[in-house]
Amino acid sequence: MPLQGLCWLVCCRQGFSLLARDHGEKEEEESFELRNQDEHTHTGRGQLEVTLSQPTRTANGTPCLSGVPEEKRSLITQKSKMAMDEDPEVLVKGWLLREVQGGWLRQRRFWFVLTTDSLDYYSGPDRDARRLGTLVLTSLCSVLWPDKHTYKQTGYWSLTVYGRKHCYRLFTKHYNEAVHWACAVQKVIDSKAPVETPTQLLIRDIEENKFNPEVVEHIYEHNPILRYTQSPLYAPLLPFSYGSLHHTHMAGKGYTSIREEAVRLFNCLQQLESAREPIPLIQGILQTCLDLRPLRDELYCQLIKQTSVTNSHVQTQTQTQTQTQPNPQLRYWQLLTCMSCTFLPSSSILKYLRFHLKRVQSLSVDPEVESYASFIAQALEKTRGRECVPSWEEIQGLMGRQEILCTVHYPGPGCCQIPITSHTTANEVVRKMAERLGLQDSRNTFALFEQNACWEKAVGGSTIIADVITRFENLSAKDPDSDCQCRLCFKLYCLLDTDSISTDSIEYLFLYEQCHEMVVRGQLPACEDDLLSLAALRLQCLLGDFSALSPYPPLEQLFPAEVVEARALLAPVDPPGCPSFPGGLLAGTLWGHKRRQEQDQRLRARLREEGTVVMSAILERWKALAGYSRRDSMAAYLTIARQWSGFGCTLYEVDFYISSTGSFSQKLWLGVAASCVSLYRQGEAEALESLPIGQICSYGVSDSNTFRITAGDRDLLFETSKLTEIMQLMNAYFSATRRQLGKDDCISMETNPKLHPSLLELPSHPV
Repeated sequence: MPLQGLCWLVCCRQGFSLLARDHGEKEEEESFELRNQDEHTHTGRGQLEVTLSQPTRTANGTPCLSGVPEEKRSLITQKSKMAMDEDPEVLVKGWLLREVQGGWLRQRRFWFVLTTDSLDYYSGPDRDARRLGTLVLTSLCSVLWPDKHTYKQTGYWSLTVYGRKHCYRLFTKHYNEAVHWACAVQKVIDSKAPVETPTQLLIRDIEENKFNPEVVEHIYEHNPILRYTQSPLYAPLLPFSYGSLHHTHMAGKGYTSIREEAVRLFNCLQQLESAREPIPLIQGILQTCLDLRPLRDELYCQLIKQTSVTNSHVQTQTQTQTQTQPNPQLRYWQLLTCMSCTFLPSSSILKYLRFHLKRVQSLSVDPEVESYASFIAQALEKTRGRECVPSWEEIQGLMGRQEILCTVHYPGPGCCQIPITSHTTANEVVRKMAERLGLQDSRNTFALFEQNACWEKAVGGSTIIADVITRFENLSAKDPDSDCQCRLCFKLYCLLDTDSISTDSIEYLFLYEQCHEMVVRGQLPACEDDLLSLAALRLQCLLGDFSALSPYPPLEQLFPAEVVEARALLAPVDPPGCPSFPGGLLAGTLWGHKRRQEQDQRLRARLREEGTVVMSAILERWKALAGYSRRDSMAAYLTIARQWSGFGCTLYEVDFYISSTGSFSQKLWLGVAASCVSLYRQGEAEALESLPIGQICSYGVSDSNTFRITAGDRDLLFETSKLTEIMQLMNAYFSATRRQLGKDDCISMETNPKLHPSLLELPSHPV
């Protein structure tokens, strides 16, 4: 009986060991071997060689050599070397776990072998093991490297190899092993010659024979892949790497893979032919190309294919086409027009596109097609990268090859309709507005602003206005019921000379309106008495002499709201003798909530009371202004505003400031003007620090939200969210000053080596 029990125990232990080996348990270190195919032919390292330190195999199906006699050990080593010599193309081999579909095990253990042509996996490491699968490696294959997210979820380091038909998701417990496998597979992929599609080969043939029309027509006649078709497309026209987009930042937008999205694009193109309203479909196609940059060349090739014709097709179309039969290719021409005004293709596809346009113009008998081809050829000369896809209005204009009208407001109730194209920049609109309003000779400079009731932001001179209109359209679509609709406004930007502005000019109105905007926002430091006088002068300017029947604007459009709030907060919110909290936690919580509600109600009541008092004081001062004309009211208003030494500067909020002496302050204003750059405490008229423009040596961004100005041995460092706007304004001031002095038109754009701005930030500017 003891002998039988001992045999049973030995058999069980052996069975458990085999079971553990089959299912990957008790693995202290996954082993693998990395070889160079040329290591037996020459001494140097080959192109695909990777040198790795081999881990010791302890439980991988092969017995450990420790404790084996020297003769047997040398015999085993010789046998393994002979086996390796018989298969010199093997680069890496070893056990890995692979994700499988179906069955009760999600991951199964296989013996993987990487060669110069494929990644194979077998049932085991033996020579007679059955090969279970092969992934042929080409230049289009891709590798997804190990990431911590998968390791935290599964406890394994994973790498994914994407092929044409298969995708291997492999796992190992060791990070170094996963990286070595990924590196080796990537080296094999990189060593492969680039794959070329039939379309690419034909494009090359056309380029080589473009001066021989007969050969070109023969290529088009005998290769249907180049011509219009109503059949679906089953593969992209250009080569794209295999792989999914689920691991990229585009995963949330529903994209699968570049290859699948390319085929979907062609399906959408064919839907254009029968679509009653093509604009939403066109916007969706352009949005896909904006998100997935590699698809831009593919879409150009698909559109060239769908707009291509042959001599025989032109003759047939001439004989059969009537006035009642529209050309089915016009929708493709309309989309190609939108593409040419939104994205530029790569240089090789651009050459092919230009050849296609010339060929169509020489063959086509449809004057509308010729007009589209001519329009596209001109647009390609002007197009650069767009930030947004064209708006509904812009696409409608492009489909008719027409300009669109852009509404530009200016201070006061006025606005202008400016015709623009898909390439018009903000600087061009500013010039058109200045000419239309007679401001082209002004010494001050102007700019466009994005504006709504809550904020405004200067538009960069090189910004494409069509992109701004698209942003407005997108914001309006997100919140159609909002009262804060965005608009473009033409305003004074750099105030270089405010004294010589004629009181009869529209520029004087601009100065007055923008000064009033600063007053209402609380950005003009003045005493309360002056603020009341300014509000009264505003009413006199808008409505004339006082009348009890005159409807006047609300207080927030006349007087800074912060001053009214400060007056309300001076009075105690809690009346004297307020009772304390009753005992108990729950009772105290309920009582505290009720007390806060009562405090809020009393505060709102105080705000209404103070607002009524302030409005009464404004009306009394308004009555005293009887007889003042509109021009007199504006002049008196600006006279009071000019009492502040910082009049004419643009103020930006600064969250944190450190001076050159080491002292720091919070919640300041940075004032940028033609003569100096100053820092103010909010609400105070005297500047804390002031640097004359002539003393500034350099300025720029020192990190993500810190701006630095250097003047001699003094440095001004401050944190603000308006970095780009401050930089743009200072550049504009320096450029305008240099122009007036007859020097260079702009400041040299050299980066300060001490500062390290990110991609979205602007470099430091030496002056």
